[in-house]
Amino acid sequence: MLLNKKISVWYFIREIKTQILFIGIFAIAIGLLDELPWFRKISLPLNIPALLGTAVSLLLAFRTSQSYERWWEARTVWGAVVNDSRTFVRLVIQFMPAGDDKIIKDFAERQIIWTYALGESLRKLPFSEKVQQYLDKHQIKGANIPNAILGEHSRQLKETAGSKGLTDFQQMQLNDIITRLCDSMGKCERLKNTVFPRSYSVLVHILIYVFAAILPFGLDDSQLLVEIAITFLVPVTFIAIEKTSIIMQDPFENGPVDTPMTSLAQTIEINIRQMIGEQNVPAKKENTSYYEM
Repeated sequence: MLLNKKISVWYFIREIKTQILFIGIFAIAIGLLDELPWFRKISLPLNIPALLGTAVSLLLAFRTSQSYERWWEARTVWGAVVNDSRTFVRLVIQFMPAGDDKIIKDFAERQIIWTYALGESLRKLPFSEKVQQYLDKHQIKGANIPNAILGEHSRQLKETAGSKGLTDFQQMQLNDIITRLCDSMGKCERLKNTVFPRSYSVLVHILIYVFAAILPFGLDDSQLLVEIAITFLVPVTFIAIEKTSIIMQDPFENGPVDTPMTSLAQTIEINIRQMIGEQNVPAKKENTSYYEM
């Protein structure tokens, strides 16, 4: 997730450097073409490129709005993960009989690992050493590891309810939180696996290049450099806006604008370890970059 400080403009430039180069060559070529005698005779009312530019602007506004909605939904879901993780461990501590610290620690440790495993699986990264060691130790396997970890939550809750005498109401409350965690996981998977229609990007790109092609014929031919500059800057602005929306529409792609799942998992781990009374819990390191993961 991009932070409010030290936001790198070069990150966006690197993302669209190929389009910048292409638009630059295109603007120079169109500008020089417009200087040829035959093309000098072609003159379009400025209203025509303005109308097409307005259409592109509306499409980009819709695209950016939809992309931000996807990004914000992902952040909202992970906010629910943070809250439900704390609530789950708090209720486990409250419901377990005094002296059953091992059971509390088992649930707490599993919940911590689940948050890391969910983030890493959404980004399609190899599991970190911490997660992999836990999986190997407890022999947790499956195509969907986060779901398998929640299954272990349910299994131990069922065993604990019988052996420790949890009431039906207590068991129902804990099960309800596990269900909410599973629901959040499903929402993240839906966002990850639902692809924004490619045809929409193709349409916007075509319209931007058509706009760049006809713009010089609606401008005054007496200032070649100004004509080339305008033909370059306006389409590049459109391309930058569209690229921003493309980046935001996929919030789990292991990039600077991602939902900060690793950072949130670290926050959850610190909170949970403090809740179960562990000593010397390491503080979260301050981020010095322009984004956090």
